[in-house]
Amino acid sequence: MRGEALYVDDLLIDGLLYGRLLHSERPHARILAVRLPSLPPTVTVVDWQDVPAQNQIHIVQDDMPIFAKDEVEYVGDVILMLVGPDEQQLEDLLSQVRIDYQDHEPVFDPEQSQQIFFDYHYGHGEVEQAFAEADHIFSETFHTGLQEQAYLEPNGLIAVPTTRKMTVRGSMQCPYYVKTALVKALGKAAEQVQVVQDVTGGGFGGKEDYPSVLACQLAVAALKTGKPVKCVLNRREDMATTSKRHPSRCHYKVAVKDGLVTAMDIDVLMDSGAYTTLSPVVLQRGIIGAPGVYNTANLRVHGQARKTNTVPNGAFRGFGAPQTFFAVEMMMSHIAVALKQEPLAFKARQLVAQGDMTSTEGRYHFNVSLPELIQRAEELSHYREKRQAYARQSEARYRKGIGLSLIYHGCGFTGNSERDFIKAVVKLKKRRDDRVEVLASNADIGQGIKTTFAKIVADQLAIPLDQIIVNNPDTDLVPDSGPTVASRSLMTVGQLLAQAAAKLKQVWEPGKEQEIEEQYQHPEYMIPFDMERFAGDAYPTYSWAVSVVELELDRLTGTADISGAWGIFDVGVPIDYNIVQGQMQGGFLQGLGYSCMEHLAYSPAGVPQQTSFTDYIIPTAADVPNLVTDLINNPFSHGPYGAKGAGEMPMVGVAPAYLEALEQAMNCGRLEHVPFTAEDVLDRLGADPDRQQAEPDTWVSRERKAAGKPAAQVKSAGGGDPACR
Repeated sequence: MRGEALYVDDLLIDGLLYGRLLHSERPHARILAVRLPSLPPTVTVVDWQDVPAQNQIHIVQDDMPIFAKDEVEYVGDVILMLVGPDEQQLEDLLSQVRIDYQDHEPVFDPEQSQQIFFDYHYGHGEVEQAFAEADHIFSETFHTGLQEQAYLEPNGLIAVPTTRKMTVRGSMQCPYYVKTALVKALGKAAEQVQVVQDVTGGGFGGKEDYPSVLACQLAVAALKTGKPVKCVLNRREDMATTSKRHPSRCHYKVAVKDGLVTAMDIDVLMDSGAYTTLSPVVLQRGIIGAPGVYNTANLRVHGQARKTNTVPNGAFRGFGAPQTFFAVEMMMSHIAVALKQEPLAFKARQLVAQGDMTSTEGRYHFNVSLPELIQRAEELSHYREKRQAYARQSEARYRKGIGLSLIYHGCGFTGNSERDFIKAVVKLKKRRDDRVEVLASNADIGQGIKTTFAKIVADQLAIPLDQIIVNNPDTDLVPDSGPTVASRSLMTVGQLLAQAAAKLKQVWEPGKEQEIEEQYQHPEYMIPFDMERFAGDAYPTYSWAVSVVELELDRLTGTADISGAWGIFDVGVPIDYNIVQGQMQGGFLQGLGYSCMEHLAYSPAGVPQQTSFTDYIIPTAADVPNLVTDLINNPFSHGPYGAKGAGEMPMVGVAPAYLEALEQAMNCGRLEHVPFTAEDVLDRLGADPDRQQAEPDTWVSRERKAAGKPAAQVKSAGGGDPACR
């Protein structure tokens, strides 16, 4: 080992050609003609006519074309690829290609979309009765925006054809996802397709679905030219055309009786973009988490994902949970304030506990550690003391605020998916020199899975760490242990490796080649999940977190300096403390970006406006001078050494903590969307109270009619109070 990493753009292969993509400039149009410039003999055009089998990319559903044939559905849809030996020449030629379009009316607002991709309903209890008996009914709508994964390395792959098989290698999270897509697109047998993950410079979900897209395009090009073809997107191209976090609109109607929430009626709408990609599973996780960490006896949840003529949205750390946990945490805080209660005290009285029913009528089978997490957060941040002090501060240019959120993250795939679809398999191969190779398809994308897998196997076998080999996965060599998503790699695959290592230890014979295979077994305690009814155990267990953000707001400029941030996490038992701390801190920073600065928008013509790090700003360590992350041990009996899922959770709860702090500092009513930028702060602080009074109702508190009181309605502007105080 020399400590050197070769990324896909570092790889040179004999006879290598380059591919450059021609993207649609229209959001919704029919392709009437493609007019090409005069091309040199060294340049090849690749389009839909060259796809040997299915001109559709398999992700969840097969609705996205490899190359657009008749119509384009968003600015960025790929129409063709030019392939040749000189990248600059290809760029020059691409600029000369002309497409004749017949424009159709695009749809950019999911509220206006008539095409519903996915529609889910679930619930339990007597919702209408609970609302009829309520002391108060509160209603509010929340919005979350797009977010770019901002990985260091753009998407890039190489397709290498031989007479025997097609090999695709490069930057990715899920080699077997890519392989499945290639098999369908090329019409080849599984053994004729090989996928190899190279060193990958970050993913955060952005390399879960998109590599399948690029892989199919490159494989078709390599098949046509008979030579290896490489394409590495430039930064602007990557940011303009690859998947983002789904924007959402979440409407909550909540009943309160005797100071406690008795019912929630929730409607979630997610913007899928032009194609379905991973929207069904993102929406599923989002609506399952929509009631938050609260014991709600009466619940009704509706979720939809609709089509718009924008970049398809896909996976991003948290996978639907940041959208709905933002909404429910803000809703609970707003209700508490309206009832003149301290938000944390209000929330703490309604937390779920071990043995309680989950939102989907499953059970919290294991210890719910939120009380311990809250206590630790108090010790580190002094949240309650500061919350009270900042409530008494004067109206000045600089004001402070502090906010807190409570969240969980369901570990692993939803419902029975691990058992019925993934069916993970791992192997350990002992060589004659007694070194042991880990054979699993999970990819290290910066989260340190190679290290943790090696530590688990070495410890089980009681051999030195340097005797364990963990290479990047190659589908010709490793079994399908499932994708690197859903906070499952360590908890699920790590446990399989621990079991395999324990078996290998029992039969160990020095100097002899040996191989052990281990297959996933679904936990017997799990209540089977009915996807039609959304009923049963959605996840085998849950990780828990408390996030606290403290800030000082300059009300003249609208800018907020974060003076303190604390994340307290239950990830079971950390296998590698430093790796987990790095994940928690990095995820917390991504959450802060989501909260206040990572603004993405489309022009009226559907063109993405922020396509570089010049105009899409992400947080750095300098933005949070005091970030403290802490862990408590809460072992999970079915995870390796007690470990649970970790990687996605730190992202989820930051936005509501930040906005609660901002609300206190602004002292200007309720806030209802993220990101909430400095411009948003100034707009809200400078809002005209008369104009706000004329806005539609979005917030209602109704006294019980039985008490002889008429319904009381409070007008609001976009979720804020009628006038800044």
